[in-house]
Amino acid sequence: MLEKFTKELPRIEEKINELTLRLATASGEEARKISINLALLEKVNDLLSEYKKTKEELEELEELESSEEDLEELIEEERKKLEEKITNLENEFINTLLDQEEETESIVLEIRAGTGGEEAALFAAELARMYLRYAEKMGWKASLADVSETGLGGFKEAIISIRGKGVYRKLMFESGVHRVQRVPVTESGGRIHTSAASVAVLPEPKDIEIDIKPEELKIETFRASGPGGQHMQKNETAVRITHIPTGIVVQSQSERSQHQNKELAMKILKARLKEYYESQIKSEISQKRKKMIGSGDRSEKIRTYNFPQNRVTDHRINLSLYNLPEILNGDLDELLEALEKANREKQIEEILEEIEKGKGLEKLLGVD
Repeated sequence: MLEKFTKELPRIEEKINELTLRLATASGEEARKISINLALLEKVNDLLSEYKKTKEELEELEELESSEEDLEELIEEERKKLEEKITNLENEFINTLLDQEEETESIVLEIRAGTGGEEAALFAAELARMYLRYAEKMGWKASLADVSETGLGGFKEAIISIRGKGVYRKLMFESGVHRVQRVPVTESGGRIHTSAASVAVLPEPKDIEIDIKPEELKIETFRASGPGGQHMQKNETAVRITHIPTGIVVQSQSERSQHQNKELAMKILKARLKEYYESQIKSEISQKRKKMIGSGDRSEKIRTYNFPQNRVTDHRINLSLYNLPEILNGDLDELLEALEKANREKQIEEILEEIEKGKGLEKLLGVD
């Protein structure tokens, strides 16, 4: 699997020598950056060198096998050890190669009802519950920041804030159109209808990424909606924020205090602004998204939930699972792991294509 990568060893060793010399005269931030790049290249070099050596040992063992029948049992035992070592080296190398981006541990997940009227809104509510249950299962902190409900309990729109280790890596492929096929509760004739809801997964940017000036904001407070009666809010704890330059409006009413709602609304605003600004430079973003399954666009149909057949199909990887109730109850592991695996395979293919075009592995690792 890594044979094509081992051809890069001379270039990597050359780059290591270059960085070692540069580090000797560098200081401050430059020295820190060189040290990080040097450590990365040395790790890649060690893994590829060990892989190459182990593959050679395996080839020698296979040659020995044909001439030493008396040692067949010992040779087979040694072969298993070498094959296991090769698999472990491959996995570690791929993890090192692809896991260079800093982990995002906080996201805003937006769900909106699409075509299908009330049935689409009911499906949007089910998707929101699915992600909330999955977040609970993963031990993440999740809250329904804002929701626009319909008369039958559906959601026209729901915004969920989720924080936890690996949250973006796990849910990054959920963006797109989710389609449901079933007999709606509003249908008396028993006919199967197709409805849809869209999902957008937005990583929350760090404070340094989005600069928002106070004068660009219009902040309003209002009473949070509740179930009525004695539970009605008497204080204006809900917060609505308008970003004047872009016209983006967000609100939060799930928290108990105005301060908490304002803090949550600002997080959502920053995530939306990040998406807005990125869309302005779509040509650059598309290069990054090439390495993902699909574009992550809200308009791309990615998955169908078919109730009569108890089936969930992800169209990007042609995977069908026949455990729809469990999936809607938050059992997403098998589906998300298959998506991550397919994405990694696609990334590796694209990296190999770049190497064949003459782009060095050290460049693909982002090492200057």
